[in-house]
Amino acid sequence: MLMDKNNVIVAVIDVQARLLSGVYESERLVENCSWLVRLARLMDVPVIGSEQYPDGLGHTEERLQELVGPERIHGKTFFSCIDDPGFEAAFQAHGRKQVVLCGMESQACVMQSTLRLLEKGFDVFVVADAISARNPYDTEVALRRMEQAGAAIVTKEMVGFEWLRRSDMPEFKDFSKEFLR
Repeated sequence: MLMDKNNVIVAVIDVQARLLSGVYESERLVENCSWLVRLARLMDVPVIGSEQYPDGLGHTEERLQELVGPERIHGKTFFSCIDDPGFEAAFQAHGRKQVVLCGMESQACVMQSTLRLLEKGFDVFVVADAISARNPYDTEVALRRMEQAGAAIVTKEMVGFEWLRRSDMPEFKDFSKEFLR
């Protein structure tokens, strides 16, 4: 099944500045999450974010926080973002049935969010080049487990092309110029 830009929401999970130094290829993670959020803005797709225990672990990386919008980032203590009542209420308010996930850590918050969203009946698309963990092997195994559970594993460019569907869309020129370098 293809993603439908009119029925999808992007969730940026726990890309917190204080934790990034220990995460594998953290700069690439931030760049690719930012790429997805910018694409969502171009395509009018809603974006929501989460922060794991922000009182103790700090807040979302600054550039990414600006792109998402601090008012759309929700603190949580559950590893699965959808299990947090505040996040779930903000998420459900959009009425979308497809979710694009990016962020960290792959084997914890991303995976548990994926599994719980699947249990709740959502179509989940995990962006493999926009998730990470401290150990890359954890990401590899988490991707396999999420796929076995029913999540679609995609890349950021797959997301863009699926949201566009056609090369004669007005946004395609901006997409090819700004996102395909």
